[in-house]
Amino acid sequence: MNRRDVLLSGAALGVMGFTGQSFAQPAAGLFVPAEEARHQRTFMQWPVSRKVYGDSYLLDMMQQTIADIANAISDFEPVTMLAAAGHHEAARRKLSASVQLWDVPTEDLWCRDSGPVFLVNDSGEMAIRQIQFNGWGRKQVHKHDGRVAARVAERLGLPLLPSGLNGEAGGVEQDGHGLLMAHESSWVNDNRNPGQSRDEIEAKLLAAYGADRMIWSEGVWGEDITDYHIDSLARFTGPGRVLVNLPDEPEMDDPFHLAALDTYDRLIAEGLQVDVIPEPFEPRVRDPEFVASYANYYICNGAVVMAQFGDQETDAIARDALARHYPGRDIVSLNVDVLGESGGGIHCATQQMPAV
Repeated sequence: MNRRDVLLSGAALGVMGFTGQSFAQPAAGLFVPAEEARHQRTFMQWPVSRKVYGDSYLLDMMQQTIADIANAISDFEPVTMLAAAGHHEAARRKLSASVQLWDVPTEDLWCRDSGPVFLVNDSGEMAIRQIQFNGWGRKQVHKHDGRVAARVAERLGLPLLPSGLNGEAGGVEQDGHGLLMAHESSWVNDNRNPGQSRDEIEAKLLAAYGADRMIWSEGVWGEDITDYHIDSLARFTGPGRVLVNLPDEPEMDDPFHLAALDTYDRLIAEGLQVDVIPEPFEPRVRDPEFVASYANYYICNGAVVMAQFGDQETDAIARDALARHYPGRDIVSLNVDVLGESGGGIHCATQQMPAV
């Protein structure tokens, strides 16, 4: 199963427009902090849906990989795994004792996309932004995943603030200092935000993240389930600084390669400092649709958790780049090939809760 397959198994069981319980509004000045800022904890989701994972062996591999990521992060900060209570006993057999389980039902593992987006302000208040997950444009079952953010807000007693957008946090990168970047294909798309112009969507994203400037590039429509999320290509590593994962020899008939080069050109034109690392030359998995993204790493307190793909040369280049961009942090490398085969990575499976 690959997330580049637009028609994944299972009908899109929608929760379009669901915003959950309404809570009192906090004071103004809310923004999403930089991901490298200190975290209170990491949230993750336990994959269980047999509509998504019809093969029990594949499901077990996905669960083990999610457990490996959670266990690695838990060495550096608290991790909360979201799963229906009936799945806790099985999950506990794979999770370390330090990983906490909450009774929040899930279908799939992509917490970056369906999980809560946390905002804070200078007074130490916190809220959750409701960017409504709709199964990447009604492509996959999301009966529970579309409600995860609201259920976490309710459990934490935090305000749940509407954004007026359907979409996923993996489709927008933010530096925590007022700048966003995104591919149009993940947002200006009738499968998520019909009838809304790019300008309207941009205004809502800026308001949602507490930002004031946005860089767009076109992306790729309809070739993968995410409509080309930017977090597998380019990541902010600090104010005005971006790390981009590009092929050394782009294939000019590959729409993803062309879109990646366009994004790179846009970032350079905007005056950002752009550091390029190569994709692996000889990964363990040779499927052309395998997502071998070094950019899809996760920053936690004191560490960066990255994928390694079995190419010793490029694995080392990526590791060195992350050590350079995040000095003083441990670099933890994991084999997460099964996520790459499903079109995602470590960042896609995680969502940070900032410390206040």
